[in-house]
Amino acid sequence: MPTISVCMIVKNEEARLRQCLDCLTTIADEIIIVDTGSTDSTKDIAKEYGAKVYDFQWCDDFSAARNFAFSKATCDYIYSADADEEIDEENIERFLLVKQALKDNPEVDIVQMYYCNQLAYQTVYNYDKEYRPKLYKRVRHFVWEDRIHERVRLDPVVFDSDIEIMHHPSENHAGRDLDIFRKQVDAGEPISARMLKMYSRELMMAGSDDDFIKAENFFKQAVADPQRSVDEVKQSSVILVHIARMKKDAEELLKYAIKDMASESSSEVCYELGMHYEAAGDIDEAIIWYYNAAYETEPIIDIKKGTELPVRKLIECYRKIGNEEQAVFYEGELLD
Repeated sequence: MPTISVCMIVKNEEARLRQCLDCLTTIADEIIIVDTGSTDSTKDIAKEYGAKVYDFQWCDDFSAARNFAFSKATCDYIYSADADEEIDEENIERFLLVKQALKDNPEVDIVQMYYCNQLAYQTVYNYDKEYRPKLYKRVRHFVWEDRIHERVRLDPVVFDSDIEIMHHPSENHAGRDLDIFRKQVDAGEPISARMLKMYSRELMMAGSDDDFIKAENFFKQAVADPQRSVDEVKQSSVILVHIARMKKDAEELLKYAIKDMASESSSEVCYELGMHYEAAGDIDEAIIWYYNAAYETEPIIDIKKGTELPVRKLIECYRKIGNEEQAVFYEGELLD
């Protein structure tokens, strides 16, 4: 049967580490713990479970820490775990079945698993349950394919399992993450399309007014960058519309709202326009934009701006103008 190295990066996880490792001992043939500066009993707890514990000097780079952890693994496959994850008995059984299946399917390079419970916390993800690559073949063997015009297979073979991992974060890491984004921008390091979207989500989910102001120049540069895609321009425009509303700058708000609406409008911009008109006392106009956010458009960053939040605003607005019938109707929409 293939062997599995569990690799984790941790810091001050004494409150959760035992619960996590209890789930993994049945699965793991080796446990690698990379500690980035704990001052509690995290490392002692890890050693109780027979883990190989290594110190890593934190450098605001999760990829560097995970690469270091992977470099210490010696088994056939590597399972990347976090201390706030939990696998119940049913999914441990599923994991062991996958482990057995890999013996007969050595071509599999990556196993994806469901990452669950995302919407129970203020995370940057818009889905409660989504596939994530979690199990990786440590040493990949390249294989020639096709009878003629043969070539080496470069794309990994990915298997989508039915394993469900519960995520139970005990704190919000947005402040830390936003600080890392700012350091990357200040250092002149490139921000990929994926990370621009994550930066946008971090801001919309948990950013303070100061976080938005500090990010303004980056997103203005992104909107003006001809190398950025339509999606990146739209995501950046959402952030800039929010900043303009926050600063009560109607001209800037209109400028970036139009950039979003040049293609299909987003729920987030419609919601911001609703907020703008509601603050200005134009409740009828606010209702139009809240309705558009909830029912006529799709969210691109924050799913709640296209579902629950604009409906709640519709309820508030209809009550402000004395239309109790419509307010009750939208209360029913929330219950459906």
